[in-house]
Amino acid sequence: MKTIDVKANANEKVIVIGGGIAGLTAGVYARMAGFDVTIYEKNAIPGGECIGWNRKGYHIDNCIHWLTGTKKGTELYDVWKATGALTDDTEYAEIDSFYSTTYEGKTATLWNDLKRTERELIALSPEDEEEIKKFIQYTEYSKQCQIPAKKPMEMWGMKDYIEMGKNMADFPKVMKEFGSLSLEDYSKRFKSPLLQRLMCDYLPKQYTTYSFLVSYATMADGNGGIPMGASLQMSLRMEKRFKELGGKICYNTSIDEIVLEKKNATGIRLTDGTFVKADYVIPTVDVHLLFNKFLPKSYMPKELAVAYDSPKVYPTCSGFQIAFAVSEEYSKGETLFIDVDPIKVGSNTFERMYVKAYGYDPIFVKDGKQVIQTCISQFDEDYEYWKSLSKDEYEKVKAELIAEVEKRIVKAFPELEGDLEFLDAWTPITYERYMNAYHGSYMSFIVTAGGKQIKMKGKLKGIKNLYVAGQWTNSPGGLPVAATSGKFAIQRILKDKKQSIDL
Repeated sequence: MKTIDVKANANEKVIVIGGGIAGLTAGVYARMAGFDVTIYEKNAIPGGECIGWNRKGYHIDNCIHWLTGTKKGTELYDVWKATGALTDDTEYAEIDSFYSTTYEGKTATLWNDLKRTERELIALSPEDEEEIKKFIQYTEYSKQCQIPAKKPMEMWGMKDYIEMGKNMADFPKVMKEFGSLSLEDYSKRFKSPLLQRLMCDYLPKQYTTYSFLVSYATMADGNGGIPMGASLQMSLRMEKRFKELGGKICYNTSIDEIVLEKKNATGIRLTDGTFVKADYVIPTVDVHLLFNKFLPKSYMPKELAVAYDSPKVYPTCSGFQIAFAVSEEYSKGETLFIDVDPIKVGSNTFERMYVKAYGYDPIFVKDGKQVIQTCISQFDEDYEYWKSLSKDEYEKVKAELIAEVEKRIVKAFPELEGDLEFLDAWTPITYERYMNAYHGSYMSFIVTAGGKQIKMKGKLKGIKNLYVAGQWTNSPGGLPVAATSGKFAIQRILKDKKQSIDL
């Protein structure tokens, strides 16, 4: 291929729709390739779902529980570094475990140290020793599952596949054993009720087991750190990098449609009617919005249409979440799942929830108190419940649930009675309102045992000069998918221009 002609590309206009992680990444790489780039973002700040906000002087984090790609030497780390999200000097929270589960007075913890986890789980449940050792071994195998971030897989050659085969020699064992096994079914392999809950607490029980193993392996491998400064600060670093490269970003600017002329994307039309011309358009928004507003629905890929029509096989997940302030002495950095008296949130009744303490980072601490957050999972039917409420009903239900959740936290942690200070609560409707998120989902479709992983192509059949990015292009979504898809969109443009894709 020819090398990138930066000067020639400077005469071509790229419009990116959405200033989240995918949009910011696309913007940075487009500027690195020499394009004239403008990002259009409907909100007042960058980051999309990778944000936080302040209440009563406390900072509340919405996104990063762990960030895949913090290990130097991985391809994803190079993307985070190129976009300004991370630097070689980035500091990470000192957290030594994934999470802990409690049940009937006992606690099981998934430590980042796999050997420690193995010893402690066997001590808790000697009758599960064989299954515990297998769990640890397959988590070790799952460390090999690294997200490819150099280039889109359709551009891979034989050498790339051979290299992947070498680096992931043991991971096919994980997929063979756990690729189509739900966490709910996997948990039944353990005799201990505590370990059964440990396996089902962190991800929805419909998730495939390999997804859970890869998540835990990411932490255990040192590739899932939490950057100090919280999610919004990472998004702001990416925005700074984009602007330093000469990119432009328009906030508080919504669009009505992507303009097509003879099946060629020629630009966008803003809500005020203004037409903005472009040589290339990169939508990074929720794809439900993309194909139900910005583009005719006829362009929706078949695999997406099947997913939307089959919510039992392709469910989405959100949460009812509450933030409190408590004394700083409460454990810092711990994510603890607890039993609670049955509580109906949305359409479902729940008996488990987690409490996460954020005192590991000074940004979450004020006047000797730290932020803690809870989350109760919400699914498609729960979203429909919240959506059915009037404004007054919505606020009333939220207030009642806040009180009920607070009671359950105090019951689990009596020492917190009188110490909890309510800060904020949010629901699937919050995500829909702020991010146009389908059913309020903060990721893409759940990868279930009965469904296929969604893998959208970056280009839509029948439309030229449009390159799709965003976390919905590859389930289960998340920050790594968002970032890599943004980079890949620019590489696809360069390939079509017969220029080098090495960025």
